[in-house]
Amino acid sequence: MNRSKLRRVAAAAALTVGSLSSGPIAYATEGYFLEGYGTREKGVAGAGAADSRDPLAISINPAGLVDVGEQFTGGLTAFSPDRGYTTSGPGFVAQGSVESGRGLFPIPNAGYSRPIDSTSAWGVAAYGNGGMNTTYSSNYASQYYPNPYFCPKPGVYCGGNAGVDLNQAFLSAGYAQRFGILSLGVAPVLAIQIFKARGLSGFSSYSVDPTNLSDHSYSWSVGAGVRAGAQLNVTGQLRVGLAASTPIWTTKFSQYSGLFAGGGGFDIPANITAGVAFDILPTLTLLADWKHIFYSQVASVGHSSQLPYLFGSANGPGFGWSDVDAITFGAEWRATPDWTFRVGYAHNNNPIQSRDVTINILAPGVVTDHISGGVSYRVTPNSTIDLAAVVSPKNSVSGIEVTPAGANPFRTITLYMSEFEITAGWTYKFDATPARAIVAKY
Repeated sequence: MNRSKLRRVAAAAALTVGSLSSGPIAYATEGYFLEGYGTREKGVAGAGAADSRDPLAISINPAGLVDVGEQFTGGLTAFSPDRGYTTSGPGFVAQGSVESGRGLFPIPNAGYSRPIDSTSAWGVAAYGNGGMNTTYSSNYASQYYPNPYFCPKPGVYCGGNAGVDLNQAFLSAGYAQRFGILSLGVAPVLAIQIFKARGLSGFSSYSVDPTNLSDHSYSWSVGAGVRAGAQLNVTGQLRVGLAASTPIWTTKFSQYSGLFAGGGGFDIPANITAGVAFDILPTLTLLADWKHIFYSQVASVGHSSQLPYLFGSANGPGFGWSDVDAITFGAEWRATPDWTFRVGYAHNNNPIQSRDVTINILAPGVVTDHISGGVSYRVTPNSTIDLAAVVSPKNSVSGIEVTPAGANPFRTITLYMSEFEITAGWTYKFDATPARAIVAKY
């Protein structure tokens, strides 16, 4: 490799790794997984397990790296969620209509890919995984009726300002090899998490370690897992893809050992994705994906909040999330050598059950529908500007308040959430040709 090649590979890799320094991240869409990570993926609502066209293929199906060529792509999402809860009548949590603060979050992504030879390629990508964030001010307390529970402080849970902030960043390096009509890929994943919780002192009597339950600074966690996948060219027009990720096993949040089950454990759940892509025209590709996320397999997320154990214990309560299944449909029209248009729709089940609404005031991930659109414009033979937008209409779930002291049959809590996001990106194809923008994958 000559020096100019080395310089551009090093620069692309540095930019990719640099995107790990993301700021605080808000609640995501499919539970706390984003529907897609790159600008192209967001334009088609996250589909792409069978159709890879940029380096962020690593995040969906690393087998697709052999179809991408040498590229660098980077983008920034402005993510705006509206989340909160409503309730009336006395109970453990503050009553009224309470909305979380902090309504705008930046989420970066970047990736670089490069062929090794005609049948193999490698790449690296960095991206954020949505995470969760809520911020409830104790100033709302003046709007509530008297609370029959002993409340040493105002606030949602009688503990002052309340909320959580979870940030997750991923760095993944992938390798792919083509064997005739079959491509295989593997991508180890390094994860970094930071977490902070406030205002949960009202649960102190129900924790194995009340000094490490709430109101600490950010606690760090690191871990690793592996993503692998396959893509098969069934015919010249039809492709199928399958990819799966192991759990990302992480170190524990030591400063929150009294909150999360297992003394602060918070692994990132495994997931599996299958997809199909069909070129009905050389310039028009239809996509469909199915994804399953195993939230129930992570104790701190999947354990019911009603378990008769203390917070932080091995069998301690969690958020009670069930597994998520997501179905995604997308279309990409390469209208001219310079213009590409995308649309998408995704639907997933709500992971939060009505029995767990009280604890999920902290994590109201109840959004189920995502409508997306995107456009790319090639400004030079090698350089493209990419835009995408995703709208997630308001959804809600209601249930009877369940507190550490037992259920309150006279009070119903309704969690709600809606989202809007805009992503802007830039892609540089080092060896692009004018025909690449309009030909099909075969």
